[in-house]
This record gives sequence, structure tokens and C-alpha cells, in this order.
Amino acid sequence: MSPATSTDADRSPGSDAEDLSSFGYRQELRRSLSFFSNFGVAFTYLSPVVGIYSLFALGVGTGGPRYVWTIPIVVAGQLLVSLVFAELGSSFPLAGALYQWSRRIMGPSYGWWVGWIYVWALIITVASVDTGVTSYVITLVNRWFGTAFTPASPTVIFVCTIVLIALQASINIVGVNYTALIARWGVWVEVLGTFGVFVLLAVAGFHHSAGFLNSTAGTTRAHTNPFGVDFGGSWFPGAALIAVLANVYIFYGFESAGDIAEEVVDARRRVPRAMVTTMIVGGITSFVLVAGLALAIPGSNLSTVITGGVPYIISSNIHSSALSDTVLVLICLAFFSCGLSVQAAGSRVLFSYARDQQLPGSGALRRISQRTKTPVLAVIVAAVLPALFALLARATPSKPVHILFFTYPAKVNALFILVSFATSGIYLSFQMVVLAALIARIRGWRPKGFDLGRWAYPVYIVAMVYGVGMLVNIVFPSALSSPRAELFNYGWMTLVVMIVILVIGAIVYFAHRPHMRHDEAVLETTSVRAEVQ
Repeated sequence: MSPATSTDADRSPGSDAEDLSSFGYRQELRRSLSFFSNFGVAFTYLSPVVGIYSLFALGVGTGGPRYVWTIPIVVAGQLLVSLVFAELGSSFPLAGALYQWSRRIMGPSYGWWVGWIYVWALIITVASVDTGVTSYVITLVNRWFGTAFTPASPTVIFVCTIVLIALQASINIVGVNYTALIARWGVWVEVLGTFGVFVLLAVAGFHHSAGFLNSTAGTTRAHTNPFGVDFGGSWFPGAALIAVLANVYIFYGFESAGDIAEEVVDARRRVPRAMVTTMIVGGITSFVLVAGLALAIPGSNLSTVITGGVPYIISSNIHSSALSDTVLVLICLAFFSCGLSVQAAGSRVLFSYARDQQLPGSGALRRISQRTKTPVLAVIVAAVLPALFALLARATPSKPVHILFFTYPAKVNALFILVSFATSGIYLSFQMVVLAALIARIRGWRPKGFDLGRWAYPVYIVAMVYGVGMLVNIVFPSALSSPRAELFNYGWMTLVVMIVILVIGAIVYFAHRPHMRHDEAVLETTSVRAEVQ
């Protein structure tokens, strides 16, 4: 792999602004972020703490402690994707990342659809993250103030979510330097929440030897599986293909380093490094945390873990209330910084979209505050939509609802259904970009910075095989009685939500006709197609 073409010395914001002008854009956002800030935003979006503390019970309950070994598979696959994105990020260091990359190597219409799918996945992820922290926040509030709020109450979830989203939006509006500051703190929170918790649990004394990590703990049979799902005694491929989804739902977000590229100094060099570093560090920290939590499970009955989740494991091993509260505070901070980073990424995609007049109301969405140098309305939209989605936490049908040829399952929260799209939307948009890059490579395009060289085709192809395989695994409409449908995609629902998002996109696309619009403020740019020809 050949290094980036820029020199080792940091470039000035002025040099980056000149670089940006070559793409036909003015420097409007504040360019001030260092590599660590860029990495911090991407890493806190990926957030091993948020992902694992949310999905550990699902993973271990589906595949047993052995599910830890599915982490390297997902990390390896996504690391290959990050290498493809590193080439694109160094060639096109533009806000909006996936939208801009695919637009320039495959054309504006293709880029529009990639951006549409990707931005909805980001917005829904904000709702997912900020509603997910409620149980931890309320646990602390009840402990500290003697209150008796119910964490599962839809009203409590909604109020907590609204407060968090409003705080995150305020910070994102005030300026990217404040977002980056919290993201940098978030990195250390993630370190303490993974390695720190591992050490605390190890000092308290693990309940199992390392061999327990190879155990299925009875999860392959319905009568011993804590969820009551049946894999017919098969761990691979039966339980493994479902358990791996607990990790598939975690390992993305590294691309957000590219979403804020126009605010990074020496973006051509730093953005690719930040994306790849995020995947490597995220993989290591996640493996350590999952292994530690699995070894710290009291006894061999996983049912208690399903009921009490990670807080149960922590409270069972760490008997100091001060230490236990400290861990909960770290978890809450990790959720907050994660939601903040995702919201920032989403607002930059909206801004980049609007700058090219690709959305209704583009004139307002693209407007930058002269004081804060942030796209204020884009941030507000990236906050209001997740807040509206949080209302879905109130919708949980008590009986199955039959709609056309599919059934909405009983006792499944509507927000869970929507959140299932976040991962499938991310994987769909990712693979659309990888496919575009592969086609562009075949046509003769070569990156202008980071270059995989002779490794490009193997990396692109294996990344595609991995991504498409996992996308099918995510959306495949199994029977509602199957483990996949019961625990992850709820039968047809994940695929149906994806189709609905695409249908709405088609309506907007043909009504607004973005492929026919040109922003007068943007200079004529040279497409990669012309370069290839």
C-alpha cells in the first residue's frame, strides 16, 4: 500500500480551503479539527461501550460466550470496507462522505440514492442511541435522588430522549470544536468503559476460566436457551449466523470521520487514518469488553443476564456502590458522546446534500451560521426527526397485526422495528459505495491519496462479499418463530421498513428532480467519469 501523497508536515487550513475550491466549493465550515478530534468523532460514533452494553445480552443469549469469536469476523470485514473508504476519503475530502464519494465516481443520481439511504440510517441511529441510554440514566437518578421512575415507561423514555437530543443539538450548533472536545473526552470514556471495566471485573475475580469463551452455555437448544429459541443443537451455522448480528449492529460509524472532512486540517491524510484506526481500536476494545463480561457472568445460567443485562453483571461483581455508579456514569457519557457524534455526522450529510440542491428546502438547510460556522438548520433537522421517532416508543401492539402478506409481531416496540433499519441502511449504503468504487477502478479511476495498489481488487471484492452476505443476513425475512425474526429483524419488518424508505425516496427524487438541479454557488466540477474517459 502506498502512502498518501501529502507531506508529513501538517497543512494549513488555507491549503485545505484551496484544495476544497478545486471541487467547486467555498470553505464555509470551520476547519480546525486535529487527527485525534477526527478519530474521536468516528470512535465515539462506533462506541464499543454503547454497542456492547446494549447488545451483549442478545449476543450471549443467542450464541453463548462463544459469540465473542464472531467479533474478529465482523471487524475484519468492516476493516476492508474502511480501507476502500480510506481511498475515497483521501481522494474526495468532502462533507457528506458517502454521498459525495459515490456522486463523483458514479454520477449524481447514484450518489443521491446512497446519500438518501445513509442519512436516514444516521437519523434513526440518533433515536436508537438516545432512547437506549434511558435505563442507565434513570437507574442513576433513582439511586441518587430516591425517585421511583420506571425506565421502561414510554413517557420516561421520551422525556429523557428529548432532553438528550436537545443538549446534543445545542452543542453541535455552538461549534464543531465543542463537539470535538466532547468526542475527545468520549475516547477516554470508552477506554475506561472497556479496559477499565475489564480490570475491575478481573480484580473482583472472574467466575469462569478462559475456556468458558468457547462454550455455548446451552444456547443451541430451545429448553436451555434463555430466549427459548432453537438452533437444533447447531452452533455453526445455526446460532453463529444469528449471534454475529449482535456485532454487525455495532461496527460502523468509522465513516463519520469523512462526514466532517471539511472541518479537519489536512483532511486528505487524516481522514483515512482516522477511519482505519477507529476500526482497529474499536475491534480490540470490543473483544476485551465482551470477553470480560462473559467471564464475569455469575454461574452458568444465562437467564439472569438476559433479565438484568450488563448492569446485573457489574452489580454482581462490583459491590462498591461508588464504583458501580462510576461505571454507570461512564456508560451514560459514552451514550451521550455517541449520539452527539452521530447527530453531527447526519447534519453534515444534510448540509452537503443541500449545498448541491439535492433536497427540498436546500437553501435553508445549506445555510451556515457566520458566528458558529455550523449548519444550524441541518443540525435542528437532525435533532427533530429522531425526537419524533422517539414517540414510537409508545407503540407496542399487544397482539400480532396482519398487514398484507406480512405480520407485525406482538409485544415488539415500533421503535425497535425502525432501529432495525439503521444497520440494514448502513450496510446497503456501504455496499453501494464499495460497488461504485470497484466499477470506477475497473474503468480506470485511481485514488489521488491513499492507494491500496495491487491489493485494491482483492480488498474490494472480499469487502463486497462480506457486506452483501451480512446485509442478506440482516434483512432476510424469516418466519416469526425463527431466532432471527424473534430477536433481530422481526420477520419481514426490517425489509419492509427499507422498502418504505426507498419508496419515500422515489417520491422525493421524482418530485424534486435533484439530478436536474445545479447550485449556482457551486462551480462546475470535473467528474471522475470524465477523468476515466
